[in-house]
Amino acid sequence: MKPFLLFLPLAALAVLAGCRAESAPAVSPTATTDGLTPQEDSVLVAKLAQYTTVRLDADLSGLSDSTRQMIPLLIQAAEAMDEVFWMQAYPGDKDSLLASLDSEAARRYVMINYGPWDRLDGNAPFLPGVGPKPLGANLYPRGATPEAIREAADLYPERDLLGLYTVVRRNARGRLNGTPYHVAFAEQHERAAGLLRRAAALAQDAGLKTYLELRADALETGNYQPSDLAWMDMKTNPLDVVIGPIETYEDQLMGFKAAHEAYVLLKDPEWSARLQRYAELLPELQRGLPVDSTYKTETPGTDADLGAYDVLYVGGDANAGSKTIAINLPNDEEVQLQKGSRRLQLKNAMRAKFDRILRPITEELIVEEQRANVTFDAFFGNTMFHEVAHGLGIKNTVSGNGTVREALRDNASAIEEGKADVLGLYMVTSLIERGEWTEATLEDHYVTFVASIFRSVRFGASSAHGRANLVRFNYFVEKGAIVQEDDGRWRVVLEKMAEATDGLSRDLLMLQGDGDYDATAAFAATYGEMTPALTASLEQLAAAGIPVDVVFEQGVDVLGLSPEASGE
Repeated sequence: MKPFLLFLPLAALAVLAGCRAESAPAVSPTATTDGLTPQEDSVLVAKLAQYTTVRLDADLSGLSDSTRQMIPLLIQAAEAMDEVFWMQAYPGDKDSLLASLDSEAARRYVMINYGPWDRLDGNAPFLPGVGPKPLGANLYPRGATPEAIREAADLYPERDLLGLYTVVRRNARGRLNGTPYHVAFAEQHERAAGLLRRAAALAQDAGLKTYLELRADALETGNYQPSDLAWMDMKTNPLDVVIGPIETYEDQLMGFKAAHEAYVLLKDPEWSARLQRYAELLPELQRGLPVDSTYKTETPGTDADLGAYDVLYVGGDANAGSKTIAINLPNDEEVQLQKGSRRLQLKNAMRAKFDRILRPITEELIVEEQRANVTFDAFFGNTMFHEVAHGLGIKNTVSGNGTVREALRDNASAIEEGKADVLGLYMVTSLIERGEWTEATLEDHYVTFVASIFRSVRFGASSAHGRANLVRFNYFVEKGAIVQEDDGRWRVVLEKMAEATDGLSRDLLMLQGDGDYDATAAFAATYGEMTPALTASLEQLAAAGIPVDVVFEQGVDVLGLSPEASGE
């Protein structure tokens, strides 16, 4: 197991539920049981309490009739992606797994996690008789090693074993082969493509219409770049949909395979107009990064969209375990360098997490005199600039090791999330100093940032965001930017935060630019341990009953729509 996967010991995360099931025997990862003991069932009831339910409703009154009719079609397309993600995440049959369970708590927790492994507990199995989750989920054959996959890829490059959009399987001779997603999941891809084309026929916005048509083509051909470019060109669309194989978090074996997900989103035009100006500042901010010029030679695109949205529906990878509050896409490095990227702030999800999770965490863990500095405006700003910061730094290594993603493999996602977090803080510091950002003070941003670390580190060892937050926490403690008082609460040392931010920014940018896998692993080992002080703080949050994350109540019924609204 790679060092990043060791960041959060399972016992440390298990305290969040207040108890833990006995270790399951290491048998087939798809083994199930048709019954749970009362003790095991009570454990799952406690685990469910880690999530608080958020209803994804929205005001659709400002939309035209044809635009409202698009929403059920987009949701149905998202449901097709959800089906595919189940097949990518779980090496068995979803319906058989659910049917084998008598416990309603077990069924609900399986649905939240897309399988019998707890995404808030480092993917530990939570059903008896279930072995460890394969690092490659169901994206590779069971037992396949990175070395064997790379050796086969070198010998037979035409098999596309390392591609983003292929699932690896063994043929009748036992040889590794890459099957394109649009072939392996043809039924779901074709269904989603048809739904997207029907939605496109209803679209009144020309950019949205073009994107939906091209995305439908992409699902059927595996050529996603034209639709990524079209997605970047959308500026006036009232609805948005992110759909297809996108993020690589599920692939913890190689870090190469994209998992299927979908978001259906409603744009907030007023907030989006306020935010758009920050994309224009990226080249200047890139030049000011606290690192040697070697690591900032790339020029980020400025034709980027920075907007605010409400979430209407989430499916697949985006709905598994902890939920995101912002999106930065596309991941295609060529598109990023040519067009930049779009940063979508998910306002309703963000507000829910702030009110229900971050504020209670603040009351428990932040010193009294700094609690007022934890504000929604600072939380919104930190999240937004995190997404903007994905566009800063470097996408291709300076050492000739290919892209950062290729060089750092399974560590790439955690390093990228850590970079975006700390560079987001660097950005907001620079913009406040220049008078470009006035919604919150620097002290507000610093204290809110630290409080948010406690929120995100609870996401567990299976989350790149959780691992990145643990590294950052330990780094800041080492630099004296965060100190613990005698009563166990934490204080932000303002005068040391800027120096710590610059130092960590420099370290992460150099790790990415050098593309040195071993150096990245060593950095992770240095800052990736769960300390007794942090463990005690997480136990305090668990004892207080503060949720770890949210689960969505969503769908056409929640939105006051029906499938008939789409013309069916």
